Amino acid sequence: MTHEISRRNFLGSAGAIGCSLAASPLLTPVSLAAAPGDNRLVVIILRGGMDGIDVLRPWGDLSLASHRPNLAVSRDNELHLNEFYGIHPGLKSLKPLWDRGELSFVQATSTPYRDKRSHFDGQDLLEAGTVDLAPMGRRDGWLNRMLPYLGGAQARTAFALGRENMLILTGETPVSNWSPDVDLGMSSQGLRLLDLVMKGDPTMAASMQEAISLASSDGDSVALDMHGGMVDQEDMMNAMADDVQNARKGKTHLKIVDFAAEQLRAETRIASFSIGGWDTHAAQNRTLNRPLQELSETILRLRKELGSIVWGQTTVLCMTEFGRTVRENGTKGTDHGTGGTMIVAGGAVRGGQVHGRWPGLEEADLYDRRDLMPTTDIRAWAAWAMRESFGMSKSALETSVFGGLDMGSGPKLLL
Repeated sequence: MTHEISRRNFLGSAGAIGCSLAASPLLTPVSLAAAPGDNRLVVIILRGGMDGIDVLRPWGDLSLASHRPNLAVSRDNELHLNEFYGIHPGLKSLKPLWDRGELSFVQATSTPYRDKRSHFDGQDLLEAGTVDLAPMGRRDGWLNRMLPYLGGAQARTAFALGRENMLILTGETPVSNWSPDVDLGMSSQGLRLLDLVMKGDPTMAASMQEAISLASSDGDSVALDMHGGMVDQEDMMNAMADDVQNARKGKTHLKIVDFAAEQLRAETRIASFSIGGWDTHAAQNRTLNRPLQELSETILRLRKELGSIVWGQTTVLCMTEFGRTVRENGTKGTDHGTGGTMIVAGGAVRGGQVHGRWPGLEEADLYDRRDLMPTTDIRAWAAWAMRESFGMSKSALETSVFGGLDMGSGPKLLL
């Protein structure tokens, strides 16, 4: 089970015993996992429904311009991947990865989710890796279900990085959580009182110790006055204000990457976190730029911090809950759709390819005459990445990790 602390309950208890706690590092989950072998897998959930048609632009389809008179106006030859596809200018900094074979795309893919197009349900299905939302009441994620098959996977097999709990790593296998936005401040008196309170609750005690350890490991301060005095409140408030400003400036994603990279350079083999901002109902030419910039910075920072050897053993899967409508709407944006795009990066990737079958943008080719028709199950691509990274059996992936999945033939995603 994932060790978690309820912020409201904990702060109430902490106040009663005289502790000063700025915030728990467990509030923002970062999922990491230690396992045998050298290969690494990083899963980034793109929350909000990324418009795959805008990210991976099918210039070779003559229907694109008529469906998107405002969104399909810029065609930059420098951003062409091949005769059919180009990428959004927001991904320009990733083009060198494509050129050196460290970036690929999967077109027209989706989960089995259809028709209702709810962010919450779509994200749950993506992270659960199931056909429906709660088969037999199960609420666990496919990355967590994978862990027992790795052989020798240990506690802290997975971390969840982000501002919310991630279903993808929820389950029976122990998972550690970390928050990039907060620091921890306590007096030594508070720690002694806290220790007395925690003695009767081993799980809470373990979580608290992990919070202190993780808060220190990211380079942030864990403010402890070992002489029995109180922590300087002004210093603590200034540190919290700095965290808030960094988050507002878009630096949180870099703190997440730096922490994840540090763990991946060590014993961690699996990491998962999320990037939001992909719900582009209006002014998409403007609103899509920021999440694309954050994603590009995330991938490039991860590559830099891992170093050439570890990056060469790493696969990054960037997945979203659904795509968006083929036609732009009246506010120059797009609405919730079905088929979308997955981005695959890493030194272990067989890059420079667009995988999957393109269904076409003629009205008769669309799903429900409005969305890009999915031609593959996104779970199959994740399953093949796991098989090629960790040598898992196909039967375990099709039955236990992704119940009822037909993986089909190997797409040779990785080297």
